[in-house]
Amino acid sequence: MTAEGHAALDAELKRLKTVERPTVIQAISEARSHGDLSENAEYHAAKERQSFIEGRLAELEDKLARAQVIDVSRLSGDTIKFGATVTVLDEDTEEKAVYKIVGEDEADVRAGKISISSPIARAMIGKEVGDVVEVAAPGGAKSYEILKIKWK
Repeated sequence: MTAEGHAALDAELKRLKTVERPTVIQAISEARSHGDLSENAEYHAAKERQSFIEGRLAELEDKLARAQVIDVSRLSGDTIKFGATVTVLDEDTEEKAVYKIVGEDEADVRAGKISISSPIARAMIGKEVGDVVEVAAPGGAKSYEILKIKWK
């Protein structure tokens, strides 16, 4: 994953530990004080939220412990690989798009970040400026011409 993606997961981990976990513990304590737990919806909702938070904490700690952080600013080259920011031209619509190839946990299509395992990223890996890639999309095959590769 990129350093930016690692920092985002680390920030989420810290927020869950320092804000969410104490809040849900307080909610459980408050709901418990209302009496009969078998029919206490607030208690069950808080326990369910606590279960989700603890599961997410375990998942984040595992991902961060096993993460390989790659400094994209030190990468270079003429072929597309992990960390590249690629400008492409959709040959059907003549629209340009910019995609950064990132790890699965940091993918956000709206922000222009696509997962290394996505069909378009897999099609672009190893290609150079001027190459045309065919991508099998849900709406049919799409063709993209690679216009620019940047490392930032």
